[in-house]
Amino acid sequence: MMYENYNFIGMHMLWWFAWAILLLWIFATPYNIPGQRTKKNTPLYILKKRYALGQISKEQYLDDKANLEK
Repeated sequence: MMYENYNFIGMHMLWWFAWAILLLWIFATPYNIPGQRTKKNTPLYILKKRYALGQISKEQYLDDKANLEK
């Protein structure tokens, strides 16, 4: 009877706070985390892309790849 008009407002506010934190975490975090939405353009990625487009030869690709992996 004592809490009849309050509906446990403390727990209700706690859940609103939890939802706000969750939404901020989803939409405000940077994208460079595991499972990121877009890939970074690393040097090896750019090299693979150039080879796939035919801009460089296989020998040049293998040589540059070996240099990048050192």
